[in-house]
Amino acid sequence: MNLLAASKVAYRSLRANKMRSGLTMLGMIIGVAAVIAMVAVGAGANERIAAQIASIGSNLLMILPGSTTSGGLRSGFGGAPTLTMGDARAIGKELSAVRYASPTIRSAGPVVYGNQNWSTIIQGVTPEFFGIREWPVSQGRIFGPEDVDASTKVALLGQTVSQNLFGGENPVGKIVRIKKVPFTVVGVLEPKGQSPQGQDQDDVVYVPITTGQRKLVGSARIGTVGVILVQAVDADSIQQAEQQVRDLLRQRHRINRGQEEDFSVRNLSEMLAVAEASTRVMSLLLGAIASVSLLVGGIGIMNIMLVSVTERTREIGIRMAVGAREKDILLQFLIEAVVLALTGGAFGILAGVGGSSLISYFAGWSTVVLPSAIVTAFGFSAAVGIFFGFYPARKASRMDPIEALRYE
Repeated sequence: MNLLAASKVAYRSLRANKMRSGLTMLGMIIGVAAVIAMVAVGAGANERIAAQIASIGSNLLMILPGSTTSGGLRSGFGGAPTLTMGDARAIGKELSAVRYASPTIRSAGPVVYGNQNWSTIIQGVTPEFFGIREWPVSQGRIFGPEDVDASTKVALLGQTVSQNLFGGENPVGKIVRIKKVPFTVVGVLEPKGQSPQGQDQDDVVYVPITTGQRKLVGSARIGTVGVILVQAVDADSIQQAEQQVRDLLRQRHRINRGQEEDFSVRNLSEMLAVAEASTRVMSLLLGAIASVSLLVGGIGIMNIMLVSVTERTREIGIRMAVGAREKDILLQFLIEAVVLALTGGAFGILAGVGGSSLISYFAGWSTVVLPSAIVTAFGFSAAVGIFFGFYPARKASRMDPIEALRYE
């Protein structure tokens, strides 16, 4: 018997037992759909984390003021203003592995426009900050070095602040009051969304750092900065940039060998890579858990095929008596198992794609259906059909024709 003839016999057998065939396929449908949907959830989480990482910027180092000791008491990180504007300028100009360096200071307070007000984060930065963060404007312009040098009272608004103060009105050129000081809005930044820590990155106002020091923070902070944000030339230069920053700051702060540093360098790229790796592991775990349902579906196919072999013992005996060979019987039952698995896999793909869309719609989760997940799940369903269908098919093909004909 050739493959076509065996396929026709298998098809007639499955069609004669529609309910049993449908229930058998249900296990594969659920298994394939679960794999596709769970991998889509994991891939969606990966994509969301990747977007948040991209919104932070690439190849970043963050330099924090360190602890100091005074009168026997140690302050924590940031407890003393150990970083200066001069440190930031030296890092940006003297280090070969550094592309940009921007000093920053941070405060909080109300921003008022007309009868609207909004309490937000106010940061003093230099123009290099927006290159480090890869953050363009949607309206207006970014303030320049001349604004920093002249301590100009200009401001850049995040999208959240712009929406709450101006609604749909163009804020460029308008006057807002930040802590009762008038500032001219020169631009509105593109939306960034949430940070990996869940903070709204658009709920912020940026001003020239020198203006912030003189007008918003106070004279005691003039010349000192809170954090220095550094961007390495490329990903391969991050470690070199970190070492160069440490060496330069130890020299500038006159820290001898063996003495504790009064600053701390954090590699943001490593921290964000750990978050991305954790999400990837979660995605693989979800897929592995869902794959168990494929295994259960395969066991269901084997059980049903064994029952089918028992029910059709006389049929097998008659076919052998009229000349069917062992490989013909094996081929027929194996085709039945594979058809059940592949048909269930095809319907499972539709159910998985639809289920992913429903998860996005009702749960609000981001899902990404990966073609590789579809191919893998479908291929695995075919393998399951062959693996779990082989034993019942082999059992049927090795029956004694005489004993099969006697079976009641």
